[in-house]
Amino acid sequence: MVKQLTVISGKGGTGKTTFTSSFAALAKNAVIADCDVDAADMHLILQPEISETQDFYGLDVASIDKELCTDCGICVSSCRFDAICSDNVVDTYKCEGCGVCEHVCPEDAVRMIAKKAGEYYCSNTRLGPLVHAKLGVGEEASGKLVSDVRRRASELAEQSGKDLIIVDGPPGTGCAVIAAITGTDQVLVVTEPTKSGVHDLERVVQVARHFRIPVAVCINKCDINDRLSASIAEYCKNNDIPVLGLLPYDNVVIESMVAGRSVVEYSNGEFSEGIRSVWNAVVNLLSVGQKTDMIPFLK
Repeated sequence: MVKQLTVISGKGGTGKTTFTSSFAALAKNAVIADCDVDAADMHLILQPEISETQDFYGLDVASIDKELCTDCGICVSSCRFDAICSDNVVDTYKCEGCGVCEHVCPEDAVRMIAKKAGEYYCSNTRLGPLVHAKLGVGEEASGKLVSDVRRRASELAEQSGKDLIIVDGPPGTGCAVIAAITGTDQVLVVTEPTKSGVHDLERVVQVARHFRIPVAVCINKCDINDRLSASIAEYCKNNDIPVLGLLPYDNVVIESMVAGRSVVEYSNGEFSEGIRSVWNAVVNLLSVGQKTDMIPFLK
């Protein structure tokens, strides 16, 4: 049975991709899925060779047949998004695909058509197969694209005999996050000891628990605010959430990104060992489903 681990964060910049890329390096038999489709960056570290490209179609948009249109203006007045101009030209960036214009048109001059909103790719990397995507600028339906990426990753895992899918999820608590975590075996939330980090951690934990998905936490950059780090650990303890690691701020993260490598590939130092400890704890949770003890601060 293929297990799925999704790494998420309540906000951007906590180090989610830093951990996910290192997990990909430590895993022996995994497919990697970059589901942060609005701002994908896993390819910067894994330097993939694309082997398959698929077009992604999001919301349908309205199209007006000028030969059938009688300029009655009903579609213009009915569109609550002001997506149809007075000359009956559809602004595809404003169109939300609701289909009201098609419904009210007395001449059947309006129809909804599929619009390409991005692409997703299957690639080969030094760390294994990668499924990643690029959503077009200003496009909607990121959750649908995330679902497509996860579906293709599952197919690849089955075809190639992989036993784990590591998902680099999007930040926040929106539909893309829900699409990234639904049905996974374990969620790891990477957080940081800042005001927004604490607030958004609580929100994303609520989302995961709503879908009854096991949650664990890792506190990154823990030494930038010891008081907030302790507060996060206390919150997790009170809510029966295992804290798998508390890792300090380390410039090796920046150095490894510049080198185009994951931290564990780039360095064998203290931060790298911390990530390895978190990975071992995650593997334990995936294999036996038991909570692990807290790991003390790494000095």
